[in-house]
Amino acid sequence: MRESRRSREAAMPFIMITVLIDMLAIGLIIPVLPALVGQFSGSQADQAFWYGVVTFVFGLANFIASPILGALSDQYGRRPVLLLGFLGLGLNFFATALATSMAVLLLARVMGGAMQANAAVANAYVADITPPEHRARRFGMLGAMQGLGFIIGPVMGGLLGAIDLHLPFFAAGTLALINLLYGTYVLPESLAPAQRKAFHWRAANPLNALRALAQLKAVAPLVGVVACSGLAQFVLYTCWVLYTTFKFGWGPQENGWSLAAVGIVSVTVQGFLMGRMLRRFAPQRLAIIGLVSSTLAYALWGVATQGWMMFAVIGVNLFGVTVTAAVQSMISEAADSRSQGQTLGAVSSLGSLMAVLAPMLGAPLLAAVSHLPRGDWRMGAPLYFCALLQAVSLLLAIHHLRRHRARTA
Repeated sequence: MRESRRSREAAMPFIMITVLIDMLAIGLIIPVLPALVGQFSGSQADQAFWYGVVTFVFGLANFIASPILGALSDQYGRRPVLLLGFLGLGLNFFATALATSMAVLLLARVMGGAMQANAAVANAYVADITPPEHRARRFGMLGAMQGLGFIIGPVMGGLLGAIDLHLPFFAAGTLALINLLYGTYVLPESLAPAQRKAFHWRAANPLNALRALAQLKAVAPLVGVVACSGLAQFVLYTCWVLYTTFKFGWGPQENGWSLAAVGIVSVTVQGFLMGRMLRRFAPQRLAIIGLVSSTLAYALWGVATQGWMMFAVIGVNLFGVTVTAAVQSMISEAADSRSQGQTLGAVSSLGSLMAVLAPMLGAPLLAAVSHLPRGDWRMGAPLYFCALLQAVSLLLAIHHLRRHRARTA
């Protein structure tokens, strides 16, 4: 018993380090991946198109692989699937750094998207080793690690990328392999053999969770909010680095600092200000304020004519960071108590699907305006599209609140 307790105490720090390194690795490559794609492109329009393809195949592989790896971990245990994921990630980053053609780069990103899905297995590991009454706190710790990784990663990636575009990928691959070695000697198995279940392809089908959305009639407008708001967010992620490169001439270093600023604001709001905001505003009102703030932020990013304006909008869009948490709280409150897991699981799958669709919409929009001169307001077309999506989310949220009030009355 004492040995089991010590193993669990060693496991939680490992999982936290795992999440931190995963997020560091993602953050490292974000500022430089578009420039790497540009080495295999003939023009800015081609670069935007192929970056959209690279992002799409990564998201699609992640969407498909997440439930498969989760189901495999239910049968074979969390430890082997996690270690396999670290090995695959490390090899993927090295393959990306050494890519000599667009075909090799695409193949590497497919492999990376599939292996990045081990984040879902890490969450299952934490649930295995944590009593129910402490899970919320420990998942919050994982969220803090993600935020910290997204602050440090882009800065490191930008600084290394300013020296050589391939350095961040070698650094990310090294971190993944260090994680593999650490886990091999430290990480115990969390899932007892008696709790395992056989692998079934039906359970591993990512579309099964989406079918559950048809049953969420009570919160249908909020599902629309999640879809539109999530799509806007992922379009922004897809276009940010190339947009600032085309419009302001930013390089990896400037983009790294801008992404770090996003991470700092996110950690500050979610880690320190969220509780105070909720004491002052109900989740419903906070969601409305956040949607208004983020709609304006997307539009202002689109019309910005100087690079410093991007940082200014990041700094003032504090309420926009609260939208996801506030809307999820509203969905959880509106859903039947017996279907909480199904409801939130379906919402999570919808978010993953938006990550797949975003490059198909954002990249062509950016490619269409990439020929315009620097500073031209029309180059903000992808951001205006995000603002429109967020405005639709705002209208859907208002509609839900009015219907909820009428039903309550």
